[in-house]
Amino acid sequence: MYIKFVNFVDQINQYRQSKISNKNFLIIAAIIVGVLSGLAASLLKGITHKIEHFLQTDLQWQYKYYLYLLFPAIGILLSVIYVRRFIKKGKFETGLTPLLYTISKKSSKVEPHNSYSQIITAAITVGFGGSTGLEAPIATSGASIGSTLGRFLGLNYREITLLLACGAASGIAGAFNSPIAGIVFAIEILLPEFTIPAFIPLLLSTATAAVVARLFYTEQLFFLVTEGWQIKALGFYVILAVLVGLYSIYFGKVNNGIKGAFYKIKNPYHKIALGGLLLGLLIFLFPTLYGEGYITINNLLKGDYNSVINNSIFSEFSDIPLVVIGFSIATVMLKSVATLITLSAGGNGGTFAPSLIIGGLLGFIVAYCINVSGLAQVNTSNFIVAGMAAALGSLMHAPLTGIFLIAEITGGYVLMVPLMITTAIAYLINRSVSKYSIYTKALAERGELSHHSDKDTTVLNMMKLKHLVERNYLVLSEDDLFQDSLSAVLKSKRNVIPVVANDGKLKGVIYIEMVLEHMLQRQKEELKLQDLIQHVSPIVVSADLKAVLKQMEQENVWLLPVVDPYGAYIGMVSKTSIFNKYRDLLNQQADYLS
Repeated sequence: MYIKFVNFVDQINQYRQSKISNKNFLIIAAIIVGVLSGLAASLLKGITHKIEHFLQTDLQWQYKYYLYLLFPAIGILLSVIYVRRFIKKGKFETGLTPLLYTISKKSSKVEPHNSYSQIITAAITVGFGGSTGLEAPIATSGASIGSTLGRFLGLNYREITLLLACGAASGIAGAFNSPIAGIVFAIEILLPEFTIPAFIPLLLSTATAAVVARLFYTEQLFFLVTEGWQIKALGFYVILAVLVGLYSIYFGKVNNGIKGAFYKIKNPYHKIALGGLLLGLLIFLFPTLYGEGYITINNLLKGDYNSVINNSIFSEFSDIPLVVIGFSIATVMLKSVATLITLSAGGNGGTFAPSLIIGGLLGFIVAYCINVSGLAQVNTSNFIVAGMAAALGSLMHAPLTGIFLIAEITGGYVLMVPLMITTAIAYLINRSVSKYSIYTKALAERGELSHHSDKDTTVLNMMKLKHLVERNYLVLSEDDLFQDSLSAVLKSKRNVIPVVANDGKLKGVIYIEMVLEHMLQRQKEELKLQDLIQHVSPIVVSADLKAVLKQMEQENVWLLPVVDPYGAYIGMVSKTSIFNKYRDLLNQQADYLS
């Protein structure tokens, strides 16, 4: 049955290759990805809000409010149980970093289970009050849809990567009803290199996803009422940008600290217990940390400035401006902590929503302080919107995504200049300290990040050493006598001969030049091959090709032996094979979508 199915797919591919140009076919595939990703975004938001509504409204129990402190831990526990119980094959990872790694090092092959497992675990985590967002999971789910469809259709790496980006962008477009932001997100963050022809599939897939998602989910995320911005407020926008930029640096340090602390805990249920306890305590003191937090921002945009402190143990002091400011600052500082605890303890989610909440609260704090102090009267809603764009752009190192996403979801295009100023300044402050974002830093440190600014690394990351290993070399045993092996050595067309031990592990190599030298000196009688062996540093088959070339340069060699993780000889790799493959990939990129 499987063979018949594969043959049927091959027949379809052959037919479409003869009847439909590659360019037009990718457009059709992108639209299909957009439809499926839009449905996935609607499903994720629908399930999440159903869970939230059930726990907060439908569940009637006199003691249920005591469970609010435990709900986030329950959500994390259920997510972990689902992953351990139902995902037997493959690896389940959260966030955008694994997605970038997949593009860079795994030929854009996102495991198919991500198309639904990301939805299930994210809905449970956030629905039960986990202090994180839905955007990274839906981007990964959409990317899985695009990657799986591309592989099903037998497309090449570049085409699969494009459909992966279409899926991720469509997920963002469906989740926020923001097709332009989805396109910019894909270009800024996911695509190692952007080509103009790739814009059309991205455009159609995100637009399709936005339409599909709107058919099933019409609720608008934010409501902004503004008459525009004033030039005299530009100085205050700069102050806001500086604060957001400094906070983004703080977020990066907290990210490293909390993830590092939880990484040391090996038992997953110990992580859940510790994370759930800390998260419950934080939510008890600062209820705004519960769930995504969009409700608080919407209330602030409507002018309900006490909403940030309402329902907390400090609510009776909501009429005191200093208490409101202090509480808001504490909430901002702890939102990143709550988010990272949720993710590190085993929950699923992303930093999109937390970034928006943090930026919005910082904008509120700046505007509220200005208005209360009497320095000036500024539009608080404008500062909230500008803060959201700046926080997202600086934390993700994606300023255009921040600007267009906020402009789309709030309808705040009239605020484009303040959005541009605050986002650019906040981004530059963060970039001055960290060259890479929180998503790319770990990958860059390991040399696993593809980026348009380093084309060599991008192309080399597309190549796998295991596919370049040459196995047609004469292989000798270290115990062989020189005179017994001489005939085979002289017939070999290679000037390097690997020598292995009895257990198959590499001992070194013999150079033909040395063999000829010993023949001229008539030293072949009773001479063992091990006397001619030259020790070289082998390459493990999983090594990065950039590291391979670096080692070749350092040792001034053209060939290196390749071994498995246990030291057993596999074959040889040469600069010639690497350069030939590199050239082929460059030619493919030149012809891509032509």
